[in-house]
Amino acid sequence: MRHSYFFTRVGQSQHYLELFIAGNILSMLLALAEAQSWQALDPVRLILHMLYINWILLSFTAFIGLLEKKISQYSLSKTLLIGFLLLQGIIFVTTLSMNVLIYFGQFFTLNGLSAGILFHGVVLHLSYGMLLGAFCFRYLFIREQWMQQQNSELNARIQAMQARIHPHFLFNSLNNVISLIAIDPDKAEQMLLNLSRLFRASLQELKLVSVRDEVDLCQRYLDIEQIRLGDRLHVEWKLVNETAFSRVQIPLLTLQPLLENSIFHGVEKILTKSTISILIEILQNQVNIVITNPYIHDKINPRQGHGLAVKNVKQRLEAYYGQSVVFQTYAGDGMFTTVVQYRYK
Repeated sequence: MRHSYFFTRVGQSQHYLELFIAGNILSMLLALAEAQSWQALDPVRLILHMLYINWILLSFTAFIGLLEKKISQYSLSKTLLIGFLLLQGIIFVTTLSMNVLIYFGQFFTLNGLSAGILFHGVVLHLSYGMLLGAFCFRYLFIREQWMQQQNSELNARIQAMQARIHPHFLFNSLNNVISLIAIDPDKAEQMLLNLSRLFRASLQELKLVSVRDEVDLCQRYLDIEQIRLGDRLHVEWKLVNETAFSRVQIPLLTLQPLLENSIFHGVEKILTKSTISILIEILQNQVNIVITNPYIHDKINPRQGHGLAVKNVKQRLEAYYGQSVVFQTYAGDGMFTTVVQYRYK
């Protein structure tokens, strides 16, 4: 089933603001069309249009937020149909409710409320709803196309990154396996199993996985590097609230490029024993990741493709979790620290 961003992103604050501004512009156009000139524009009618349209948009986005998981499973045509029917239903119910409230406000009783009064303006408002729906769906369609383009470009960069990294890591690992076969076949077998698991993951679609699976994958990666680097590499894990690791998600291969960064710029550059510290904690609605390692700044031989790899980690996190993502790095006093924070859904 095709994944669609079409309605699942409406609830973000930026999109609320955009719809609010565009809705008020539409209100101005409707009020001006009724007045037919700026001099005859009635401020009361303008305010009524603004209240009505913003109420419809607010109700629509609220219902879409509640139905997000179900709607995202449907095709684009079914999603459009559901959205249109939902919008018209909201307009229909709102119009009937307004007529009832206005009648009651005038007479303080519902006696004498006829069908003509109850359904007054329904056809006109539904016609407005078609105009409003065309506007909303056009906006969301453009937003969908833009997000798909961004996602496609990101995937293309990730694939290019993977194509560069895989041969380098593969050849080093296979050389280590060959050297171990004669002296420690069990360790060589375990290294091949870890290598197979890591490459299987790297060839998958870069989707969301549980934090537990991501940690397990990184441990396999570090086991491979431990065999290659020996006592020079020491890893300290600090996992806080591990019971939540199986239900909280993270984009696949988020931590591995960061740990590779720590090894290349830290452990490989230092001949003495080096420690990589990894803190992962899950709070009520936030994931905090802190990675620290010793490092030596190398201006002469920066690793090709490395900056792209780390940049893509940040971009993938922002693609899933928006602007709430915090991705910061600090270098000083021989220590390099990477901080990643995001609010999970």
